[in-house]
Amino acid sequence: MTQTQPVRQIDRLLDIMKRLRDPENGCPWDVAQTPETIAPFAIEEAYEVMDAIARDDSDSLPDELGDLLLQVVFQAQMAQEKGLFDFDAVAGKIADKMVRRHPNIFSNVEHDEDLWERTKETERHGKAEYGALAGIAPNLPALVRAAKLCRRAARVGFDWDDPSGVLEKVQEEISELKAELDGDRDRIEDELGDVLFTMASLARKLGLDPEAALRRSNRKFTRRFEAMEASLAAEGKTMGEQDLQTLEALWQTVKKQPGMR
Repeated sequence: MTQTQPVRQIDRLLDIMKRLRDPENGCPWDVAQTPETIAPFAIEEAYEVMDAIARDDSDSLPDELGDLLLQVVFQAQMAQEKGLFDFDAVAGKIADKMVRRHPNIFSNVEHDEDLWERTKETERHGKAEYGALAGIAPNLPALVRAAKLCRRAARVGFDWDDPSGVLEKVQEEISELKAELDGDRDRIEDELGDVLFTMASLARKLGLDPEAALRRSNRKFTRRFEAMEASLAAEGKTMGEQDLQTLEALWQTVKKQPGMR
């Protein structure tokens, strides 16, 4: 008797997805999906992965990575049904790209700090859409896209000399926003956008990821706000019953507690 080879889990997952999409015997929900209806889930799952990493939750991370992988498998299955490409093509594309972008590892090319970006630049030259900002997806989260736009512009010399220059620009944009606060809503939105975009530029100049910085502040705000709720609940009170002065005083108290920085 010959020993059977263990089933590779990626093959098992691909087979499961194929069966779920079977028009006659598959899951009605999965069969009804299209690339457009499924696409938003990829973004959601990517953020779930980021959250597990931020929490250093190694128990949840494999599960979250699996959810993200499922989105790739789902899209590949739908494309295969149309005769466009399959999962092997997806894996092959990224494998080829990794080899191409690491000539210092897979070829006799000496490594330097700009090698990755020069290789990507060569790839962009070969595409119909080309320019310093080409290839930055319009549907990225706005703050992420702003950071990418700033980095690309900086590579071709459109940049400040140091962070202080960007900070001056931030202050200028805030002044322009203040001047519009009593005016047209569209103008207010425009000026607020300029403030946020310039803040993304400042983060890049400081060597920071603005998305990561904002996520950190979101987590900090959540910790402090929930601590305020808990403190009031212990006294049989609620947030909605308090005036702003009371809430501000409580906020300042909570900020000083351990773990609230």
